[in-house]
Amino acid sequence: MTDTIPNCPVCASEHTYHDGAFYVCPECAHEWDPNSEINQDSDKLIVKDSNGNLLADGDDIILIKDLKLKGSSTVLKKGAKAKSIRLVDGDHEIDCKVDGMKIMLKACFVKKA
Repeated sequence: MTDTIPNCPVCASEHTYHDGAFYVCPECAHEWDPNSEINQDSDKLIVKDSNGNLLADGDDIILIKDLKLKGSSTVLKKGAKAKSIRLVDGDHEIDCKVDGMKIMLKACFVKKA
């Protein structure tokens, strides 16, 4: 097989491998379809919810578990909904308002509504 495996478009790692129809990077866990032109744009922020659905700016999300806010006695309840989210770079990928409070959330604690 003379097919060369490309470097990861996100972290530029050369340790990528072919898994079924996708390429996978073991260093940053990025997966991409080599036939898709959507993933060729490495500047686009890719955020997935707890179920693996792609999130985009303006989506509505639902919390999948109770979350205690640091530095506060407030608890965000499971099932709370946030409308019109905004995706940002960083550790907490989602910027939104839940119950009137502006907060940042990790995508692993939400699902797309």
